[in-house]
Amino acid sequence: MRQYPHLYIDGRWTEPIEPREVELIDPTREEAFARVTLGSAADADRAVAAARRAFDSFSTTSVDDRIALIDRVIDVYESYIDDFADLIAREVGIPVSNRAQVTGPAQHMKVARDILREYPFESRVDGAIVRREPIGVCALISPWNWPIQTGVIKLIYALAAGCTVVAKPSINSAASGALLAQVLHEADVPPGVFNLVNGAGRDVGDVLSHHPDVDMISFTGSTAAGKQVGVAAAGTVKRVCLELGGKSANIVLPDADLEQAARWNVQRCFFNAGQSCHAPSRMLVQESQVEQVVPFLVDEARRYRLGDPLESSTTMGPVVSTAQYKSIREHIQSGLDEGANLVTGGLERPDGLERGHFVQPTVFTGVTPDMRIAREEIFGPVLAVLPYRDEDDALRIANDSPYGLGGFVFGGDRERARRVVNGLRAGRVSYNGAATDSYTPMGGYKQSGIGRSMGRFGLEEYLEVKSVYGFEDEAQALPTLFG
Repeated sequence: MRQYPHLYIDGRWTEPIEPREVELIDPTREEAFARVTLGSAADADRAVAAARRAFDSFSTTSVDDRIALIDRVIDVYESYIDDFADLIAREVGIPVSNRAQVTGPAQHMKVARDILREYPFESRVDGAIVRREPIGVCALISPWNWPIQTGVIKLIYALAAGCTVVAKPSINSAASGALLAQVLHEADVPPGVFNLVNGAGRDVGDVLSHHPDVDMISFTGSTAAGKQVGVAAAGTVKRVCLELGGKSANIVLPDADLEQAARWNVQRCFFNAGQSCHAPSRMLVQESQVEQVVPFLVDEARRYRLGDPLESSTTMGPVVSTAQYKSIREHIQSGLDEGANLVTGGLERPDGLERGHFVQPTVFTGVTPDMRIAREEIFGPVLAVLPYRDEDDALRIANDSPYGLGGFVFGGDRERARRVVNGLRAGRVSYNGAATDSYTPMGGYKQSGIGRSMGRFGLEEYLEVKSVYGFEDEAQALPTLFG
């Protein structure tokens, strides 16, 4: 069994003050594969103190120094890509065939580096200088569903800004969090600049949220947990960046390519076994066309090969845990109980899989906006198809949600589609399955979050703004902020 007995604080691996072990359960085999030692409130205090000590010097490093640091991190990370793929397959059931989970982080690091190279930390407004300065010590709390990429996006922009970091990964993905700390250690990140403390949210996460020496907290997770983080952070008026839940809608307009829209929706919704906050888990189809899309949805859903995520032929692994498995099944049962029409999938175990947290790719039609499967984030491979009458009705249904993380539109008439895209209350919207761009901001409206990650907007989350007066001559040499 793998052992992860240490935390990473002040540039070295260290034992917790009050060690407590937990076992990580392989969701495919339903048996322990690793033991991880958790930290406590006292360990979080130690990590924050180390980050605070390191901030004074790291915040004054040059852009060239920070670019060189990021390049070293990229080089070391890329040497561990296969190790990360193997580890997250065992931790959270992500198939090794899902290379985006392990190659994506390196791409985000390169984007952050390139933005840093060109970013104007000083600019001019009239005769004044506007400076962007690192905000300070940043607590980064990341989830298990994108266990490496989410943490990397947070920390790499924090480092690019000149901030110091205390990271807390999800307990479910604590092993890959430890491997990421090893990457940073081998890349010679200065002591105290990056610290890792595993632990429960009620212990470590709560301390970081309240801590007076933490200047910013970046949290990705459920909306319920994000609200608690926001309340805790308010006591010290620290900056909060939250990426929370989603229940994204895909509006399929009548002139869309229905087969393309249906197949893409299944692929995007069931990617990562549906455990993605941007998943288009509501598909809105004009009421006269619902029966036309069903065969495509069913065929695409049945193409998934469920099985051991360590096998290259597997395209869908198990969901992360017993609790997640039970929650998804409860939602499927609610769809049946409330009268939705099950067209594929359901409660039965997939054929040939007698153990493991496997859920069949499941599609419901006949879903109404008041049903649980249309309103709640299921976080599993479950798609709800809702009929709409006209464009206004589609937008009303899509926007009738406490969430606003992602949105999608399929259609032929670009002017009409653009009108619908603009009407969606969501932070990221794609037309006809267009790929997202890691230079662009990611974040949500409403209860899907506060702030943005990625790209220039993501860098600026870690920066304070200072106006400086009296240096008119020096200001003239700077680029204008609004020009």
